[in-house]
Amino acid sequence: MSELGLVKRQFGHRARLALSPAEIRIIDDQAHAARTMWNCLHSWWQMMPKAKRGLAAADEAIRQARQDLDYLAELPAQAAQAVLKTYFQSWKNCWEGRADEPNFKARFRAAMSVDIPQGRDLNIVRVHRRWGMVNIPKVGRVRFRWTKDLPVGKRADKDNRITGARLVKDALGRHITFRVRSLETAPEPHQGPQVGIDAGVNIPLALSNKDHQDHGRPPRRPDGTADRDKWLTQKEKTKLLTLERQAAHQKSFRKKGEKTSRRLQHTYDQIKQLRAKATRRAVDRQHRTTTYLARTYGTVVVEQLNITNMVTSARGTIEEPGKNVKAKAGLNRSIAQEAWGRTVTMLTYKTARHGGRLIKVPAPNTSRRCSACGFTTPGSREDQGTFVCKNPDCGFQCNADWNAARNILHLYWTGHAIVEIPAAGRRGRRAGKTVKPVTAR
Repeated sequence: MSELGLVKRQFGHRARLALSPAEIRIIDDQAHAARTMWNCLHSWWQMMPKAKRGLAAADEAIRQARQDLDYLAELPAQAAQAVLKTYFQSWKNCWEGRADEPNFKARFRAAMSVDIPQGRDLNIVRVHRRWGMVNIPKVGRVRFRWTKDLPVGKRADKDNRITGARLVKDALGRHITFRVRSLETAPEPHQGPQVGIDAGVNIPLALSNKDHQDHGRPPRRPDGTADRDKWLTQKEKTKLLTLERQAAHQKSFRKKGEKTSRRLQHTYDQIKQLRAKATRRAVDRQHRTTTYLARTYGTVVVEQLNITNMVTSARGTIEEPGKNVKAKAGLNRSIAQEAWGRTVTMLTYKTARHGGRLIKVPAPNTSRRCSACGFTTPGSREDQGTFVCKNPDCGFQCNADWNAARNILHLYWTGHAIVEIPAAGRRGRRAGKTVKPVTAR
């Protein structure tokens, strides 16, 4: 934040592309060339001694590779440099404990993308209300869906402009993501109320003031498990079931180690499209919910959860088999469907954008402690949605998720906050002990 009360903000805007078959082939060839260059860089990294793994040496290697391999030359030179910078940045993220080690990118499992690092090469023009035109290197002028006002033309300046873009292919089609930099007025401190939020399964987001947010709780089947296709219509669910059966039938004719047929791959692509449509609807609902919470409340208190450990399988081993494995597997699916981590990530930057605060408190016993008397009595949590305090002097009864939300807010009032997200909405670098020494890199 500057002295003038202004903050720099960087965000991405995704827009759908309208491409011809010839343009699709060119962009796909560029994406495959970018993936191949990544794999070549990874092989070069593993082959070279540690003392010679430098940025200049890698740059010389990819320049020579573009001369020796014709299909690598299909990738624009600036996009190739972006692959190099992204690869080195991935190693820095690994050394600083923010990500795992980079690995090879498979042909079908890796995301197809091409970077356009220079915003001035895009030459964006708005044609009319619904469509705009953008220049893509080695492709030419391409139409894209105009759904947001972008800082282009007279509206662009040093502080408000598009710094680059990335072409992305996924199950929903081909899109372009613009990197936008803007200078905005710093938000005033949010004067809204304080609220504790418990992320649960019975109530997806239970609030301490009973302003619960059900962002699409899945309907329950007769066996008690969650409906994983809750974001699809009945017609789409029927189509998905038909495609899954068709894929299983086609797969039965494929021998072990045999290449996937085009028909089977086409069936897989149709399944991916339906799954991606469901995910898009779920994320849209989460955006609406978290935006409402950030605008309404000044201080949002959540639990510090280790979701990875929470969804660990209870299967056990052959010597020590687990108990209630099927029930635990259903609970794990329900937790994964609610996407608690994504909700907290959205709340992190949205509360900062509206001048609020996001605070995390310890998670142990928040769902077992009575929010009325403060005692943790065994057996008070009767089931997933019912809490009845077994303390003879209390007997408080309520929804279990609402009880946990009240405990979460009480922990903040009593000074038990362990993490307060900075105003920038970004998590800082991890502790220095997780960073590898220079000699080990």
